[in-house]
Amino acid sequence: MGNRADDYGTDVEIYVKALTTTIHAATPTGAPAKLHDLLEQLGMERHEYPVGAPLYIWHTVPEQLGAAEQKRLASRAIPTLLITGYKVNIDPDLLDEPALQQAAREIGANRPRRVRRQSAPAASSSRPTPSRRTP
Repeated sequence: MGNRADDYGTDVEIYVKALTTTIHAATPTGAPAKLHDLLEQLGMERHEYPVGAPLYIWHTVPEQLGAAEQKRLASRAIPTLLITGYKVNIDPDLLDEPALQQAAREIGANRPRRVRRQSAPAASSSRPTPSRRTP
């Protein structure tokens, strides 16, 4: 039995679980540990079943947060996930556009900028310019 990430071919599917108000972040079966770790670093809570030797791992936005803060947390996770190379999909009803844009700006401000090297001035020819002969 797959999950939304398996079904849609994404690395992370962020959605509200049916018949609940819980925001889930589903990852594909066999997702790398570094993806699970990153979701935790971004504020998501990790769940495993069975505990200890997980067969199934998922993440949720902490339920103790208010609804608006839950959407902000989920939206703020997207730029980091994208910049690290993951394919992400979020239910449009959960997207907090200002939070997403702010997170993207923060990432851009913290990324090292590439320094453009200025090209060296053209080297002068090592051959002397021939003198003009007059007859």
